[in-house]
Amino acid sequence: MLCAAFRAISGVSLPNSSEPRGRKGGHQRGPEVFGHESPCLPPGVAGVLGHPFFDTVKVRLQVQSVEKLQYRGTLHCFQSILRQESVLGLYKGLGSPLLGLTFINALVFGVQGNTLRALGRDSPRNQFLAGAAAGAIQCVICCPMELAKTRLQLQDAGAAREYRGALHCLAQIYRREGLRGVNRGMVSTLLRETPSFGVYFLAYDALTRGLGCEPGARLLVPKLLLAGGTAGILSWLSTYPVDVVKSRLQADGLRGVQRYRGIVDCVRQSYVAEGWRVFTRGLASTLLRAFPVNAATFATVTVVLSYARGPEPRPEGPALAQPSSL
Repeated sequence: MLCAAFRAISGVSLPNSSEPRGRKGGHQRGPEVFGHESPCLPPGVAGVLGHPFFDTVKVRLQVQSVEKLQYRGTLHCFQSILRQESVLGLYKGLGSPLLGLTFINALVFGVQGNTLRALGRDSPRNQFLAGAAAGAIQCVICCPMELAKTRLQLQDAGAAREYRGALHCLAQIYRREGLRGVNRGMVSTLLRETPSFGVYFLAYDALTRGLGCEPGARLLVPKLLLAGGTAGILSWLSTYPVDVVKSRLQADGLRGVQRYRGIVDCVRQSYVAEGWRVFTRGLASTLLRAFPVNAATFATVTVVLSYARGPEPRPEGPALAQPSSL
């Protein structure tokens, strides 16, 4: 998606995944970025900007117990954090995404592009499969990173805090629980990321084609931003209940009490105690951040790629606009 945004705006073709459907022939050679063809680096740079404070609100709403209801909703949670912990409380856990998001996004876009090329044909089915493959592979990094982020977001402030930062958090968990503890929530992360990334890439591809995001098209940038933001919302909606379960599993045992034996037990206990609405906890704050984060990432990638390419002349002849990948 991000590379497609730049392709459409700049009018050049990156060596990415997909030729337009129905077109035969080889891929055109794209521009060189930082000395080599790399459609992955700018998404990685842009990903560092994607951890807004609503994520802390989301996690706290997801894991709070009905027996000790601390927040009444998104706005109340936001106000409570500001009042009790200042604005810095909203950015708890920021260090963990900063450590991993650049590499994760680079990995995702690289795997997606290569998988789509290996599948041999740009189709909705292959868009979904390539996105799903990328989502599954990045879980190896994403799961420990999100575990640290969740623990940091939920720990007490001040002298009572247990962890000094993301690396200290993971080191403490490894010391107590070993490698299994560091990968707590891995299965639920796979269940969330695999289909949601498939939906993400597929939705963006369909939206950019439907909106007519061709080079020189009227309102091109707003169309690309609309497509990216909408794709982000759809990907979250597709697996949001699984994200609630993942957050609860990763937060389990934070204060010394293990409550869940696994995914099924977490789903059962949560449903019995709070009903089906428990699986929508924090959805409002998630959607509030999903659209602007995914839309803004396009602008970031475009600027980074533009500066990276420098005053490079455009190739002669008609350029291919390929709005087909995330």
